[in-house]
Amino acid sequence: MQTKAASPRTALAVVTTIFFMWGFITVLNDVLIPHLKSVFTLDYAQVMLVQFTFFGAYFVMSLPSGKVVSRIGYRLSIIAGLGVTGVGALLFIPAAQAQSYPLFLFAFFVLASGITLLQVAANPYVSMLGEPRLASSRLNLAQALNSLGTTLAPKLGGLLILSTAVLGAAELSKLSPAQQMVYRLQQAQMVQWPYLGIALVLFALAAMVWLFRLPPVMDVNEADDARHRFADALKQRRVWLGMLAIFVYVGAEVSLGSFMINYLSLPQIGAMSQARAAGFVSLYWGGAMVGRFIGSALLTRLDTRKLLAAAATIAGALVLTTMLSQGAVAMWSVVAVGLFNSVMFPNIFTLGIEKFGALTGKVSSLLVMAIVGGAVIPLAQGALADHIGVQHAFVLPLACYAYIVFYGLRGSRVPQSLAPATEGQAHA
Repeated sequence: MQTKAASPRTALAVVTTIFFMWGFITVLNDVLIPHLKSVFTLDYAQVMLVQFTFFGAYFVMSLPSGKVVSRIGYRLSIIAGLGVTGVGALLFIPAAQAQSYPLFLFAFFVLASGITLLQVAANPYVSMLGEPRLASSRLNLAQALNSLGTTLAPKLGGLLILSTAVLGAAELSKLSPAQQMVYRLQQAQMVQWPYLGIALVLFALAAMVWLFRLPPVMDVNEADDARHRFADALKQRRVWLGMLAIFVYVGAEVSLGSFMINYLSLPQIGAMSQARAAGFVSLYWGGAMVGRFIGSALLTRLDTRKLLAAAATIAGALVLTTMLSQGAVAMWSVVAVGLFNSVMFPNIFTLGIEKFGALTGKVSSLLVMAIVGGAVIPLAQGALADHIGVQHAFVLPLACYAYIVFYGLRGSRVPQSLAPATEGQAHA
């Protein structure tokens, strides 16, 4: 016997829990990278295949995910995404038992594939789950829970996975082959219980979404969307501008976080140990969480485009400040960028899918594909840093924020000639 669909408020509560989980899982990679580097005695290039594989899945799986959403709808796609992510988490168990780094990478790919489907389905679902005027506010609230996951994951993951001393290559070489095998098995198996717990939570969430019967949104558009191709979406200039906005935003955010420990350790900036600098990285991500709660409230009263442009302007000014200063000013200005990064992804996303009607599912998957900027821009900034230094290399994130200012003020605007035709579809 079917129960009636959950209320929009209940549905939002359930879906924001999903946002928390994928934020938690994504940042847990930062804990696993040093762990796997030690276990498999990898160099930095080899261990960074974790992030390359993870973010690469967004690029590879976004279009297939869009087709899934077109075929089965948002609710069933969320359930499927939770299931695939849960299977990816379970794959960490045989990877640990086999002590196989390639199998770990495969597990990361499956895990990220599930999260990609969740991103493609859940982001537009939240934005359409209620009054269109408050779409950005709802997505900021959901993303705030995502940021809570990114804030808690390093601490909890460190306790569960990095609770024992990790031997360096020199120390490991002093052990006998048998001792090395036992050590590696013990270290690899430390990831089993956390990821088993994650898998169980994901499967429980999938059951919850099924039992709560999340209310459908845009049923007519989902049927229409199946008859559209990605080529139809890519003919729209606003789609390309939105994809570039997501690309540069994620790239800038990940670049700042990736370089922060090394940057704050510089004598002229923070002159601190890397262990202490890691604490400031938590403040950076924590600022994003606080900012999203604030942004969710502000967006009930403020225009989404103006708030996005203002946040990007301040973020750019802070990056410029850290480039031109030293000591405490340079240190705190780069950490503070996290607070203003907070509203960017949800605002860019809601503006990116605004009034696309039957193309919403396709546009959503293209925007998620652009998250691959998190893999590309940090590499580009690394190449710059090798030639001009870490501090001056922040010119690349500065350029990214300049583009986001343009997108907020001009690039995201819906042409008046198209608004009437698509607005009716968006509210169908």
